[in-house]
Amino acid sequence: MKRFIAILSIIAAVFTAAPGAFASSGEGGESGKLDPKEIIFEHLGDGYGWEVPFDHHHRIPLPVIVFGTDGLHVFSSARVTDGQTYRDGNAEFRIAGASSDHKGKIVEIVDGKESRPLDLSVTKNVCALFITVLVVAGILLWLAHFQRKNGFKAPRKGLGGVEAVVVFIYDTVIKPALGPKAPKFAPYLMTVFFFILVMNLMGLMVIFPGGANLTGNIAVTLVLSVLTFLVTNIFANKHYWKEIFWPDVPMWLKVPLPIMPAIEVFGMFTKPAALTIRLFANMMGGHMIVLVLTLLIFIFSAVNPVAGGGATVVSLLFSIFMLLIDVLVSFIQAYVFTMLSTIFISLAQHEPHEAHGEGETHESIGKEIRNAILPTAAQAKNY
Repeated sequence: MKRFIAILSIIAAVFTAAPGAFASSGEGGESGKLDPKEIIFEHLGDGYGWEVPFDHHHRIPLPVIVFGTDGLHVFSSARVTDGQTYRDGNAEFRIAGASSDHKGKIVEIVDGKESRPLDLSVTKNVCALFITVLVVAGILLWLAHFQRKNGFKAPRKGLGGVEAVVVFIYDTVIKPALGPKAPKFAPYLMTVFFFILVMNLMGLMVIFPGGANLTGNIAVTLVLSVLTFLVTNIFANKHYWKEIFWPDVPMWLKVPLPIMPAIEVFGMFTKPAALTIRLFANMMGGHMIVLVLTLLIFIFSAVNPVAGGGATVVSLLFSIFMLLIDVLVSFIQAYVFTMLSTIFISLAQHEPHEAHGEGETHESIGKEIRNAILPTAAQAKNY
């Protein structure tokens, strides 16, 4: 209990000192006023540098890679921070300001006008993706190496937790839905689960290498959904495509107007769209709630120091509570994305039942139900 109180005291001291850091950074613009909207979208968005916690004057620079009017240019993002213009040969580059149509993006100055070059820069989100890939690959390769070396011996501590999650996802999600085809699709589905989980958890960290809002970026969730869409349709069987273009419905729903085929084709694209929006909206909402609760400290401090002190305690407790909820949500969202992807893939692998085989299946199910019910009924009769 004493250790818990000490941790809360340290966090409270950090949050209490943070308003001074924000005020001195001038985030609100030239007037020095706090702009909550600007701060929220800056932290949720992408950038050419990695913010240092509580110090908006300094950033960890990242490489800028652009193709300008005269070819390839590679330089550090530190050369274009704080509105600076960088000249590389005959080309000039800078980060567009708030009044520009390309706000926050690298632009090239051509004849006094801003134009967008082909931008292949390693931004904060791109760098975070690379780090996530290394973390996921390292964890899973570590587990695979342990299993090859120790056979069926159970690992302990953190690696044991990873193995428990792998077994849980495979035995409760992948294997029941895909059956004998589970080993074929398990590598993709397990990779998706751990990739999303690690991205979610790293996004809750406020210091490097965390802090990047990857799953709150719709481009990232869209790519994951497109991958599920491709896996589902590339490996689909003939029965799946037959149900898409010639479903078992009355003829007037297919000819002369292909009503049901059109609905089925439309449904092919709504599934990845649902995956995209579900993951993006849930993770973006969680990050935004924590940021808003934190900014309440600065807002109330600007009004009255006493009110700011009270808001610090309340906002701190609610922020910690929301962060704990976000840890749970991080796992749930990875689980739901994997489960839905598994269901979509299994629907594309479904085989039609032959008349004889289906009858045998129904008969065997009936026998199992009778065998389960009859002993129970006999026991009830004895009472």
